[in-house]
Amino acid sequence: MKPHVLVIDDEQAICASLTFALEDDYCITTTTDPKKGLQLIKKKPVDIVLLDMRIGSVNGLDVLLKIKKETPSPTVIMMTAYASIESSIEAIKRGAYYYIEKPINMEELHLLLMRAVEFTQMTSKLETLHEELEQRIGYENFLGKSKPMNHVFSMINRIKNIDSNVLILGESGTGKELVARSIHNTGKRKNAPLEIVNCAAIPETLLESELFGYEKGAFTGATERKEGKWVAANGGTLFLDEVSEMPLSIQAKLLRVLQEREVTPLGSNTKISLDVRIVCATNKKLEQMVKEGKFREDLYFRLNVIPILMPALRERKEDLPLLINHFIEKYCQEMNQDKKSLSASARRILQEYSYPGNVRELENIIEYSVALSTGDVIMDTDLPMNVQEQKPALFSTELDDNGNLLKIPIGVPMSEVEKQVIAATLNKFDWHRKKTAHALKISERTLRDKIKLYGIEKNKAEV
Repeated sequence: MKPHVLVIDDEQAICASLTFALEDDYCITTTTDPKKGLQLIKKKPVDIVLLDMRIGSVNGLDVLLKIKKETPSPTVIMMTAYASIESSIEAIKRGAYYYIEKPINMEELHLLLMRAVEFTQMTSKLETLHEELEQRIGYENFLGKSKPMNHVFSMINRIKNIDSNVLILGESGTGKELVARSIHNTGKRKNAPLEIVNCAAIPETLLESELFGYEKGAFTGATERKEGKWVAANGGTLFLDEVSEMPLSIQAKLLRVLQEREVTPLGSNTKISLDVRIVCATNKKLEQMVKEGKFREDLYFRLNVIPILMPALRERKEDLPLLINHFIEKYCQEMNQDKKSLSASARRILQEYSYPGNVRELENIIEYSVALSTGDVIMDTDLPMNVQEQKPALFSTELDDNGNLLKIPIGVPMSEVEKQVIAATLNKFDWHRKKTAHALKISERTLRDKIKLYGIEKNKAEV
């Protein structure tokens, strides 16, 4: 596709001559009205703008500023019959790529346009790479392509630039802290601090001072002033992990800070104004804790403005191959080992395992297996014993949604395959032998012999 060049010049003759000179190599649009030119840029993609320095009574530099403000992507080249060092420097300061003097030398213009196209393409690639890098940094090891995870990613993108409080819910090990980090690292506060407080890991006597800070001499042992996490996070994000473990006494003080948007350190009379986004997480049901009197109802509603539910790993099994491969690569690199792969049996065990510890447990399993495996293939015997003990059955008799297909793992003996297929087909036709034999393309006598051979019984043929 040809690069799109927009010419904005008040002389129709110049617009016509530039169209004639450039139309073989570029898609040319021209206008003598700068307002129309701005409208054209908004309507469809423009790669390069050739902009006159003086368009009737309009200053081209003012038009340049509007272009850069509203649609910064086009590369702008200024055209001027009144060239001066001052005007060209001012144009470049305001965002122009370069300038060219009138009357225009077409060879010089062609060369300048070629360079401008290269510059535009390079800028576009850099922006794309920057966005990808930001996304990777923001999501860290946050992998997934399942529907539940796509919903989580969508929520992060939709709320990252607003200041509403977020409550992340989910079982331990599902990645709640990664969600909090992703919200911060991809949003408008990414260049400000992210402070993390694990409410379950800090004793009640220390949690208050950790959050709110204190002045020197505020209590016995306060030998110097300490800045609390609220103040440390000013301008950024404060993540309260396991907020359900926060004592009721501190919940009341937290509520006051959220309402007033200011904090008073222990031992001080000075209030400090806050601009902090709050993200909380818990693996407990706060509604139930409210009913039991263990969590303040007013604080619950204050925190639960935008809830995000993290799915358990068993609810997004389709993400397992992606996660397994990622962790194998990670720990092979960390342990300075050659790249490893999973045997079919080990992969099947991992696919069927229930993962009570979620992604965190999966990572530990892979780290263990990479460390203990001696070859370039991780076998089922390299997996932790508790995982091995939950090996799935050799043959899975799970049917698809239509009740037509059986899952048959590689390596199952043919006699077992035949037995299970016959049993499943009998059940499908309610043990009507004639229909079953017809479907299997065997005689009724052969079917009868197979049933006897494999000991298939009606009450044991459920699939």
